[in-house]
Amino acid sequence: MAEKAKIGIMISGRGSNMAALVYAAKARDCPFEIVLVASNDPQAAGLSLAEAEGIATFAHPHKGLTREAHDAIMHDALVGAGAEYVVLAGYMRILSDSFVDHWTDCMLNIHPSLLPLYKGVDTYQRAIDAGDKMAGCSVHLVTPELDDGPVLAQTEVAILPDDDADSLAGRILIAEHQLYPRALAQYVTREADPDWILAQVRQRALALDETHERASFGAPGWRVGSETTGKYFAYFAQSHHGEASMALLVKTTGLDEQTALIDADPDLYYAPKFYGKSGWIAIRLDTGRTDWDHVADWLGKSWRMVAPRRLTRMIEIADQF
Repeated sequence: MAEKAKIGIMISGRGSNMAALVYAAKARDCPFEIVLVASNDPQAAGLSLAEAEGIATFAHPHKGLTREAHDAIMHDALVGAGAEYVVLAGYMRILSDSFVDHWTDCMLNIHPSLLPLYKGVDTYQRAIDAGDKMAGCSVHLVTPELDDGPVLAQTEVAILPDDDADSLAGRILIAEHQLYPRALAQYVTREADPDWILAQVRQRALALDETHERASFGAPGWRVGSETTGKYFAYFAQSHHGEASMALLVKTTGLDEQTALIDADPDLYYAPKFYGKSGWIAIRLDTGRTDWDHVADWLGKSWRMVAPRRLTRMIEIADQF
């Protein structure tokens, strides 16, 4: 089984969503484990539950500290515990931009509304007052703007005719306890999801000038230039031509560079069966440790090898300034 993602949970109170994550993590096939429960309140009830379940805890009050100073203390505790992801579960402090930046794309929160509706507080009553038929909850990535990060998953909860804020909150909480572990599991395993991986490659390839996508021998490929005269600079290979891996195929300067790359890092690079004799290189995307900046750099390099001179000339001029 693959190594489990290490999760640090931040709470301020009872930690019911924390408990849902803790119990979900006990399943043998759960892809994550809880390495720390941290709080800004040493008396938070959730800390006792975590301790009873054998999970390391950390607490440090925020009173008398600047937001940045307290966040730095919490950050150090999370890093010290080996956390790779931070999950907010009723953490009642607005986080500093520097803390959020440290955990970009690795911090999740759950919010009791169907975002982008009803950011902030009083979400249940606001949904009722608006006459909505459905309320619910959303798991999203945390960004500096409150409740504004990309939504990863949602669950709708029907608003009943006699609902008040408390009764609606109770049912939404049940939905939260089911949604959060599932969304977290999906997120930490996303780099094993072929659709997610392909979407990452596609986004970066199509960001290059005059690029379009066209399948080739059953594999997604990207060309630069017109629909009729464009040239391929990248392919996405998933178990293609009998190779049991997912990879990005890009052009090198030739067989010498291809050989040097494979010799330097054979776990990352290999010569693709169908294109290898032409000097193309395969960069594995299924290791769970993909460096997407590295992927983007290779796409750009391969693009420049086949792009029309009028496009590369503009880049060369821009690089001079």
